[in-house]
Amino acid sequence: MSAKYTIGIDFGTLSGRAILVDVADGREVADCVLDYPHAVIDTTLPGTNLHLPPDFALQHPQDYLDVLDTVIPGVLRQSGVAPTDVIGLCIDFTACTLVPINAEGTPLCFLDEFKQNPHAYVKLWKHHAAQPYANRINSLAAEREEPWLARYGGKISSEWLFPKLFEIADCAPEVWSRMAYAIEAGDWLTWLLSGRRTRNFTCAGYKAIYTREDGFPSPDFFAALSPYMANVYEKLDLDGTPILSAGTQVGSLTEEMAQRLGLCAGTAISAATADAHVAAPGLGCCRAGDMFGIFGTSACFMLQADEEKLIPGICGVIRDGLMPGTYGYEAGLCCLGDHFAWLAEQAPAEYTAEAEARGIPVIKVLIERAARLAPGESGILALNWWNGNRSMLVDSDLSGLFVGMTLQTRPEELMRALIEATAFATRAIFETYAAHGMSVHRFVAAGGIARKDPFTMQLYADVLGIDIRIAGSTQIPALSSAIYAAAAAGSAAGGYDTIHEAAGAMHRLSDIVYHPNPAATAVYDKLYAEYIRLHDYFGRGGNDVMKHLRALRSETMAKRTNHNIQP
Repeated sequence: MSAKYTIGIDFGTLSGRAILVDVADGREVADCVLDYPHAVIDTTLPGTNLHLPPDFALQHPQDYLDVLDTVIPGVLRQSGVAPTDVIGLCIDFTACTLVPINAEGTPLCFLDEFKQNPHAYVKLWKHHAAQPYANRINSLAAEREEPWLARYGGKISSEWLFPKLFEIADCAPEVWSRMAYAIEAGDWLTWLLSGRRTRNFTCAGYKAIYTREDGFPSPDFFAALSPYMANVYEKLDLDGTPILSAGTQVGSLTEEMAQRLGLCAGTAISAATADAHVAAPGLGCCRAGDMFGIFGTSACFMLQADEEKLIPGICGVIRDGLMPGTYGYEAGLCCLGDHFAWLAEQAPAEYTAEAEARGIPVIKVLIERAARLAPGESGILALNWWNGNRSMLVDSDLSGLFVGMTLQTRPEELMRALIEATAFATRAIFETYAAHGMSVHRFVAAGGIARKDPFTMQLYADVLGIDIRIAGSTQIPALSSAIYAAAAAGSAAGGYDTIHEAAGAMHRLSDIVYHPNPAATAVYDKLYAEYIRLHDYFGRGGNDVMKHLRALRSETMAKRTNHNIQP
């Protein structure tokens, strides 16, 4: 009998990648990636002179279709695997990444009448312009003592589904009225592949306030929120759209899409999932006490436990949210690698010249120089809120900060302070869990930074004071999606009947483990204490200067726009 394969497709913030995986052991046979041609749309809409307001982060859905058309034929071509031996496919996607579509499934931004309307485009996960709407949802939920609020740490953020929908309803009623459905990007693509519209349980649970026990928030809550939101359930088509977990077969690849992509009609299509939560099976993190982190442009930290506890400041806890049989807890940082990339973009000529001479990215020069410093040597501390705070403050109106700079401060000292700040923020998450009796028995790290940056991972081990095991694949989200695809296909087709069986056979871990250095940890204990003082002072109402500055900026930019002065 010939070997069987599945395809996992990981849609990230800037690119989409497919890997073709051997179902027997998780071996990655081929991979193919496409950078989104439109990238993140945060300044002007494509093909227009329309400048976007602050905190907008949009995408063009055509990029996602281009990914499918490129990466699936790409892995087939590279591998030489026969399409008849590909038994399943699964998509993971950033979340919440929202696509407004009409009844036929066409994104509204494809229509001529909406090409210059930003609210008709995809609202990317890090679209933070919806924060005022998140604030209003949180305020009303607290006032009404909605029971679901505590499950999500006491606040939901602008990164979630309902604030983005509320923003569309309030700011663009013309889009709201034409939008038949509001759908996660991963679910939209799964619909195109299978011909069946579904919602994935992961995004519904962690980004849309849904549990199997209680459903969504009540209709009267949304009616009390705004008259526009009274019919929000119609936009979600809750009666006609089943909510399914990844690893569940939603349908089979349609004849049209099979011809388009070079696969066979009838190939099993799994329900989609979110691009960080998906990683559990690929890392073998399947038991209570297992925790994993995805280190990329942002960071997500997922913990599994046997019981549900209501913990302030987390992103949520959902039964079966990460793996069947456990409660999955989510927390994270909405800016990680993006911090470091931003600083690299500001690098002086001396650093860019060295990078060019050595043929390496300037960010690598900065990190190499940062690694030569001892903990505490720079005298600089940072707050890592360049893109707001996801956990434990849940506030996208916060911003970044350096303390301790002098005329002698060097760029590598700032880089080290930023890396340390993200590690301190991660420690704050760990300590919050510990304060509520949650135990972490094992921590596994995945993502580009985890695999490629030994200095940063050693620093994290020193700050956290724990061992960090490194993933065995550079593409853990895509690998995990391929594992879910194997479960969706089932044993009769050559896959597996449960996700636990698939994960047991196909997960990949490396032999690399970072152990904490006690001397460095002792210094970081002192720096962390200072970090927490700054964290609470600027993040918990001691000084709201960050919010005042952001409000003044928005007010000034609005005035300039009103006077036809382009920002």
